[in-house]
Amino acid sequence: MPKQYWLDLFTWKTWQEFLKAGGEVSGFRENRWKTVQRIKPGDYLLCYLTGVSRWIGILEVTSEAFKNDSQIWEVDAFPSRVNVRLINKLEPETAVPVLDLKEKLSIFDNLKNPNSWGMLFRGSPKKLSSEDGQEIVKAIQYAVKNPVRRKVDPKKLARRPVGLKTPKIGTVTIPDAEEESNESSPGSIIVTPHTEMQWLLLKLGNDMGFDIWVARNDRGKEFQGKRFDEIPGMKNELPLQFDEATNRTIELIDVLWLEGNAIAAAFEVESTTSIYSGILRMSDLISMQPNLNIPLYIVAPDERRDKVFKEVNRPTFSRLSPPLPEICRYIPFSTLKNRIKELESVITYLKPEFLEEISESCEVEEI
Repeated sequence: MPKQYWLDLFTWKTWQEFLKAGGEVSGFRENRWKTVQRIKPGDYLLCYLTGVSRWIGILEVTSEAFKNDSQIWEVDAFPSRVNVRLINKLEPETAVPVLDLKEKLSIFDNLKNPNSWGMLFRGSPKKLSSEDGQEIVKAIQYAVKNPVRRKVDPKKLARRPVGLKTPKIGTVTIPDAEEESNESSPGSIIVTPHTEMQWLLLKLGNDMGFDIWVARNDRGKEFQGKRFDEIPGMKNELPLQFDEATNRTIELIDVLWLEGNAIAAAFEVESTTSIYSGILRMSDLISMQPNLNIPLYIVAPDERRDKVFKEVNRPTFSRLSPPLPEICRYIPFSTLKNRIKELESVITYLKPEFLEEISESCEVEEI
């Protein structure tokens, strides 16, 4: 029987636990048992490190599937198991970024939204095509012989998936009460984190060659003595042909990057509120224009990552078509500020795909 290739997801913690236990057993959740039984000796498990989205190793299966709940991993028993042999392994810094293979892997073909690629890596095991499997193996083996060290964000490396369970149908959740905002009124010179992030996004978009739009009620804001509405490329009107209700929603989105008549990216900055109002605007937009293919981003403080994920994955948003978690990505404040500073000399050469590098899918990974 020809060799089959399977996606095998690890966090940095579960990968370390796997290696500490001898690197001889790979396990999956109980509800994956039926799929695990399809894995046969000689198949390859291609190990994907979540959080940093990199390929980190190759395992060869050496047994039929079996069940065992002996302790290897702290987070879960992962009782649906196979014995394996470690063929290749990399370090997080030398592991292969998944987006480096974007043009070579068929799993990236025909995505409805360019930001929905994270849904490809939600659960494992998942069978991959022979062509994709061979490309990933080739890339990992090349990286072993020709290591290239790339920076790894320690915060991303240490992340665990947000512990969310899908609520039963009929479950009703109530949004947290809005916290008091210290945002300044239009025209005020008080600088808040929200104002700073809006400015950075507007300036970044303009430097990258986009026209830009700021929420209509924020046009009079200032940052470091410069008014938002005086930034070059700021549009006074949106060149969109939607119905009145859609236009009213779009006009209130914090920041838009525009390319001709198209929206290249939309950003909601959430700092002092319950992280609900901006998500509701994005939800309204999807509900009114389900075929609108716009990359959506929530920009929020680092310490609010889990709250962003929990809000985006509420049933009311997860059951949209398309589901909001599939097309919405999260950008931490610190990452946005640091990367803009690091890339200051080459910003004019950046492409929108740059946002994929600094953002994280809001989908809840199943590990």
